[in-house]
Amino acid sequence: MTAKTDPAAPAASSVPIPAELGILTRRRIEAEIIKPIYDVLVRELGEDRAARIIDEAVSNAAVRTARELAAREPDGATLKSFVALFPMWTRDNALEVDVIANDGQRYDFNVTRCRYAEMYRELGLSKIGHLLSCNRDSVFIAGYAPDIRFGRTQTIMEGATHCDFRYRDGADKES
Repeated sequence: MTAKTDPAAPAASSVPIPAELGILTRRRIEAEIIKPIYDVLVRELGEDRAARIIDEAVSNAAVRTARELAAREPDGATLKSFVALFPMWTRDNALEVDVIANDGQRYDFNVTRCRYAEMYRELGLSKIGHLLSCNRDSVFIAGYAPDIRFGRTQTIMEGATHCDFRYRDGADKES
């Protein structure tokens, strides 16, 4: 029996993701694998170096995934095509989002509940949860569509009440 795969689902590697496996579940699996590796890295190299290694590895995976998804866009990766991908991250009620603007030039929203952050805390990974998820956001969009600008000043993972995501189309030079 062959598992049905979702061609739009982002992968951490070239291994296809089963369609029924959402990103929240995938992040949990990754976190459970990374946690013992991180613990050994901390013991052997110290907390700062371990965090840098995890950050580099996760960031590289995010860029690779972004480029793979961008390559699938017949008209090229744009803010509009990125917005169309967004349900992948909210699947399974992973995020509660208030959209502020979505006008083709801007995609602004606040995340008011983040089950990714909740999961990392539950797994005892709150210290590196931002490395496992939050830090992916800026490098992902840079890999997906380098002309799209990304900004965020705070995250739930780091203690804020909400995450403030701001995306700008590269042609929108005013904001």
